[in-house]
Amino acid sequence: MLTLTPSAQTLVRDLTAQPEVPDGAGLRIAPAPTPGQLQVSITPAPEPGDEVVDNDGARVFVDPQTAELLADSTLDAQQGSDGPSFLLTQGG
Repeated sequence: MLTLTPSAQTLVRDLTAQPEVPDGAGLRIAPAPTPGQLQVSITPAPEPGDEVVDNDGARVFVDPQTAELLADSTLDAQQGSDGPSFLLTQGG
């Protein structure tokens, strides 16, 4: 299962705590339109079949096709001047 660093937990909670984001929302990781890439977005709820990772209120929804690929990965994050950035590390 995907694990989150404390930095990723904080950033996901901050992003989903915005007033315009509904309760229960999370960060969704899914395949990007470009083959071999992933995309992240804030979504109000998981899609059918998504794996749900909830670490101290930081909710991440992982697309079923991607969940196996990320099963032994760690998600890290940082807030930069260009906005949030996420980094996946294999072998979590």
